Amino acid sequence: MRLRQYIVDAFVTGPFSGNPAAVCLLDEWIDARLMQAIAAENNLSETAFFVSRDCETQELRWFTPRVEVDLCGHATLASAHVLAEETGRLSVGASVRFETRSGSLEVACEVDGLAMSLPASPLETFEPTADDLLEALGVPVSEIVRAGDDLIVVVESAAAVTKCRPDLSALARVETRCVCVTAPAESDGLDFVARVFAPRLGIDEDPATGSAQCGLAPYWTRRLGVERVRCFQASDRGAELVSEYRDGEGFVTVRGRCATFSRGEIEVS
Repeated sequence: MRLRQYIVDAFVTGPFSGNPAAVCLLDEWIDARLMQAIAAENNLSETAFFVSRDCETQELRWFTPRVEVDLCGHATLASAHVLAEETGRLSVGASVRFETRSGSLEVACEVDGLAMSLPASPLETFEPTADDLLEALGVPVSEIVRAGDDLIVVVESAAAVTKCRPDLSALARVETRCVCVTAPAESDGLDFVARVFAPRLGIDEDPATGSAQCGLAPYWTRRLGVERVRCFQASDRGAELVSEYRDGEGFVTVRGRCATFSRGEIEVS
């Protein structure tokens, strides 16, 4: 069996930036164990698989090298990019709807990129019941907020975010999907910086994380008193994400650009 597959960098700031996702186009669903094996072989943060049902609706699933996940932003953006740039089935001014384990997600194709609507996460104060999290991070922490399945860890400075070298084995024992370490930005044109660690999902550090904006955008828009924030994800590759959130709304709009890195076929028996 041969399957079309693209490697797409999402949330790019230039060549070899952002987060690579594999996007695999299917005519019909294949066995989940096979999709998981393909994702493990690709060894990227996520491999997206989608089946087209009509011009406006796709069914979409995401796999890390280890597990299927309920939500992935960058691979959703990459999938919309494939529809727009590789298949010609999404034009500027139009949108596509992906049916997923997290419900219906819409991505609009704009002149200067893609705009993706993701469910906003409720924010709650979080008090660690053990020292695993604080010991794993090894940096002074100002505040910890639970954002749905993620934890937002606020530190004192952008430099502290950059210098953070967590103990990933210890971090994997913390019961959370992702740990988002964040601080106010110190550069013009940016509002905050962040890094995202997800060792429980098999991802030590994610280069660019659209789904983390489900909590980060509500947190920072409320803290800064604005409705639009610009984030630099300070991974080795670097990424820029622009998010909008209006208090009380159930969704976050995340904007970014994508670039196709490779086009090809994979062969599986």
